Amino acid sequence: MLSSKRQALFALTLFGLLLPLLGTAQSLAGRVVDAANGTPLIGASVIWLGTSQATSTDANGHFTLAPAPAGETAVLISYIGYKPDTVQVQGRPHIVVQLRSITSIQEVTITGKQDRYSAMTPTNSQIITAKDLTKSACCNLAESFETNASVEVSTSDAVSGAKQIQMLGLDGAYTLMTTDNVPALRGLATPYRLNYLSGTYIDAIDIIKGTGSVLNGYESISGQVNVRLKDPEKTDRLHVNLYGNSLAKWDANVNTSFTLTPKLSTVLMLHTDQLTNRVDNNNDGFLDLPLGKHYNVFNKWKYNTGKQWVAEIGVQALRETRIGGQVGYRSGMPQEEGSFYGTESETDRFSGFSKTSYTFKNKPYQSIGLILSGARHDFDSHYGSRTYNGYQNSGLANLIFQSAFGNTAHTYKTGLSYQYEDFQENLAGQRLKRQERVPGAFFEYIYQNSTNLTLVGGVRADHHNLYGWVYTPRFNVKYDFNPNSILRLAAGKGFRVANPIAENVASLISNRAFYFQNNLQPEKAWNMGGSFTQYFEVGERKGAFITDYYYTTFQNQIVPDMYSSPYQVAFTNLNGRSFSKSFQAELQYELTSMLDVKAAYKYFDVRTTYNGELLRRPFIPNHRAFLNLGFATPFDKWRADLTGQWFGKRPVPSMEHDMNEHESSNMMRTVSPYAVFNGQITRAFKRWEVYVGGENLLDYKQKNPIISADRPFSQDFDASMVWAPVIGRVIYAGMRFTLK
Repeated sequence: MLSSKRQALFALTLFGLLLPLLGTAQSLAGRVVDAANGTPLIGASVIWLGTSQATSTDANGHFTLAPAPAGETAVLISYIGYKPDTVQVQGRPHIVVQLRSITSIQEVTITGKQDRYSAMTPTNSQIITAKDLTKSACCNLAESFETNASVEVSTSDAVSGAKQIQMLGLDGAYTLMTTDNVPALRGLATPYRLNYLSGTYIDAIDIIKGTGSVLNGYESISGQVNVRLKDPEKTDRLHVNLYGNSLAKWDANVNTSFTLTPKLSTVLMLHTDQLTNRVDNNNDGFLDLPLGKHYNVFNKWKYNTGKQWVAEIGVQALRETRIGGQVGYRSGMPQEEGSFYGTESETDRFSGFSKTSYTFKNKPYQSIGLILSGARHDFDSHYGSRTYNGYQNSGLANLIFQSAFGNTAHTYKTGLSYQYEDFQENLAGQRLKRQERVPGAFFEYIYQNSTNLTLVGGVRADHHNLYGWVYTPRFNVKYDFNPNSILRLAAGKGFRVANPIAENVASLISNRAFYFQNNLQPEKAWNMGGSFTQYFEVGERKGAFITDYYYTTFQNQIVPDMYSSPYQVAFTNLNGRSFSKSFQAELQYELTSMLDVKAAYKYFDVRTTYNGELLRRPFIPNHRAFLNLGFATPFDKWRADLTGQWFGKRPVPSMEHDMNEHESSNMMRTVSPYAVFNGQITRAFKRWEVYVGGENLLDYKQKNPIISADRPFSQDFDASMVWAPVIGRVIYAGMRFTLK
């Protein structure tokens, strides 16, 4: 008994001695927000005053800081564009810091360079900034990727002018497109979706490699492109952009914003582009670009109480018409032998979304949000004598709740979703129709220690009315060896229902027969990989080296087989292997205070089983190289950019039409490497900017991009074998006017 009392007395004494130490060993958690509107500040620096012990806020403005060194009781919080603040935190485990924008204090100009590869996110994320968007030709989403190494943009055929993106060597259909983190421009909108968002609508673009988060659905396989649209609260009062090029194509863009009350603001964005000039620079008798008219309007509203409620509503409407084909073609001409070959399309699209979030009082880490979106996409088209019409009605509801287990080192997001899709397509009299109703639930856990480790694990369970239960787990790990050396690993599964015609619309501009295997199944794939980022300084100049590798393997894929016969494209379920191996190494460095350089090398090995034989995917080169030089004088009065891209040899389907049908299986040929250079010079004044530039400066063009262009109604005609630019050099000029 005496021994027990002594042990208890010793324990109490020891606890009393350690109590002060336990008190000082407590971590500090908190949140950093904008004092004016309560929005979280992402990447704000939080440091124990007088030490090097620091951390940064996450995507929701939260942070957790390791226990203070002995004697330190205050933290310094700073963020670019905001007045730094010092906060006494002695005895407080949690704080909320409101930083005031410098622009609200006095009129000053803040200049700085943003890291294009985020050091904060657990995913391999790259940012195309608002400044980057002004480096290339106006005015749509396709041109926004010109100065970026991770996303490639290619022309799908020699007639329609449609462009597609590629990521990790895979078609754009495997990349989830979102606007303000709401899935958008999916399904039947895929062929021309890069035209549906004007570059002047965009504030920045996030490019995420890998399957990403489970919050936005199960479709992402190779990555996600999130377009951040202009924020009504922060955008300029007036922005005008006028553009014209040597093909006589012109664009006009107007953005105007209003602050109606301290809590309510709106931005109205207008865009139109027109081409009425018939251009045939390669003299093949076909227009190099279709004639077209595009009208597009986007209106966003934002209600922000500055405390707990934030709501956004956006609506978009667009109409686009295109007429392509032979130079002599006029709208409505009969499509038969002896007439001119032509293509026409009319698209009407209406879409809208709302986002509402509520942050719980005195619990800045806990919030609930509801996302609603809907779209109607309607199109009529014909490609020669082949008609292709259809519509898609879409609806999405996403309810997200986020909170923490105990402290902000252990947070989670969970919720419910419901997706509705109604498709109808008519291809030359053949009707394809389906309705999808997909309720689902998801959960994502995030662990962040106070120094260098972030773990994200998520899973979705969705019930597809046509294909049953769908499970998509996803994992991301980020480990900071030190603030300059970061390793990321990712693995996840993706699932999607393909739209074979819309995703291969280029094949319509041929006389190939379309063959669909019965019982086409959804596409399923695993994506695994990682990246390593090293920030460095050489000669007091900052730089970054980023390398990544991703492997995607398909369990099922809808394979468009153009190898087996030059007279048909067959859509079949995968029967064998299909995979993509992607490697990229990129160097970014500030050569001088006025000259930045980005250089990248990419290697792709993309193979699919065609007719029992594992072959390289057509049109994908093994090797690519990228170089961008960006020059800017102080205060950006003069800016100049030059971007070069080199594409190695690539396989394309052989077009030996005179061979015996049975001898022509699995034929392919290899086409030569080529390089494309684009450049632009901009002069800025107080409110004006004028710019002049050129695309495809070396005037490289694919010879004879249309097979049997002189016999468009023959069986041999094919305009889908495009692997290089069809249009030669294009010179453009424009002006921007901005009223802040």
